[in-house]
Amino acid sequence: MPRIALCQLNSGDEAEENLKLVRSGAEAAAAGGARIVVFPEAAMARFGRPLAPAAQPLDGPWATAVAEIARELDVLVIAGMFTPADNGRVYNTLLVTGLGQHLGYDKIHLYDAFGFAESDTVAPGSSPVTFEADGTVFGVATCYDLRFPELFRRLADDGADVVAVPASWGAGEGKREQWEVLVRARALDSGCWIAACGQADPAVTGVEVNPKAPTGIGYSLVADGFGRVSAQAGAGVETLLVDVDPGTAAKARTATGALANRRL
Repeated sequence: MPRIALCQLNSGDEAEENLKLVRSGAEAAAAGGARIVVFPEAAMARFGRPLAPAAQPLDGPWATAVAEIARELDVLVIAGMFTPADNGRVYNTLLVTGLGQHLGYDKIHLYDAFGFAESDTVAPGSSPVTFEADGTVFGVATCYDLRFPELFRRLADDGADVVAVPASWGAGEGKREQWEVLVRARALDSGCWIAACGQADPAVTGVEVNPKAPTGIGYSLVADGFGRVSAQAGAGVETLLVDVDPGTAAKARTATGALANRRL
């Protein structure tokens, strides 16, 4: 039964400073017995700043340093970063590193919504990603991906029992309610555990950010395949530790028939 840590934080503009947050968060998570440590989307560099100068490949210095942290602590780290793409854009990438893994997932669904146009600076990915750690199959998705149930069903079809969802959720009227409903709905759609880790709310933590950028609302949460919330953070900087039973995913799928009874 893997123990997952969700490290809700505010990342800043500088990758080196954010690396210190990853190290301290991973150390605290490992001390609490976590084997899977999830950080938010844009953990390497927050939204609201130029992304292309911040982008690095998966074998670049930032991802290599995170891999070393994971190796030292014997954990797997999932953290949002940006990698180079063509035509001056970047990929919004989740780094997955540790416990024998080092790979990336490029966000498929881009946040061209609520007056924000992520596709202006970010190129879309195309391939869902699953991996195995400690005998459990995990999938990954990023923030706006939550609005697309087909991706989560695909991850379940590919064997995932747990899906980690780093996010930097945009603030606004009703956005917290949408965040919570969507996490629970995707759990029900797929039968998976959904471990959704967001950026903390800068309005609460006192961090100055670009008010037009999606820089987080907090309220990270974990929901099981029945849509039940196992744990939830508040708005500020916080770390959640949650034990997830992969067997619950199979029980949920059998009970709801959400995958077996599909007709489209």
